[in-house]
Amino acid sequence: MPPPPDPRSDHELIAALNAGDAAAFDAIYYRYRDRILRLAYRFTANHADAQDVLQETFSYLYRKFPGFRLTASMTTFLYPVVRNLSLEIHRKKRTATTTNLDAVADLPGFDAGDQIDQTRADLAAAMSNLSPEHRQTVLLRFVDDLTMEEIAAAMAVPVGTVKSRLHHAIAALREDPRIRRYFAP
Repeated sequence: MPPPPDPRSDHELIAALNAGDAAAFDAIYYRYRDRILRLAYRFTANHADAQDVLQETFSYLYRKFPGFRLTASMTTFLYPVVRNLSLEIHRKKRTATTTNLDAVADLPGFDAGDQIDQTRADLAAAMSNLSPEHRQTVLLRFVDDLTMEEIAAAMAVPVGTVKSRLHHAIAALREDPRIRRYFAP
């Protein structure tokens, strides 16, 4: 069972870890592990691979200490690490990427009623028609709740590109008759 959440900010935890406080790393791990695992699963579509990415991500972070400086949010820092590790696993296995039904079900506005399985399938099908960049932008914004600036930093693109991708992705989703009702203006 994880310890209770540490009230310190990420920057305070980083400073404590740089000073040799091993408990600070545990706090960071428990704060971000579920998010990292979900993100890794979206990239790998495989639970075992997502677990490997989780482990490698925190191993990578641990090797940064002492002396690590957090210049953005922790999520923004970790996103490219998770993406690159996931892509490395993907390249090694040469598997096709699929849309994660669990991740898209987390999008706001979806009722967990009797038709949830059909709704998930419809949303997954609609999301699979988006380009990988558009799909990832939608998931980062609405599932991971990142700001436009955080998405831009995580994806290493200008904020305008993020806004454009999000606009075009939502427009495409609104055009899909299976899920149009969820995107009413």
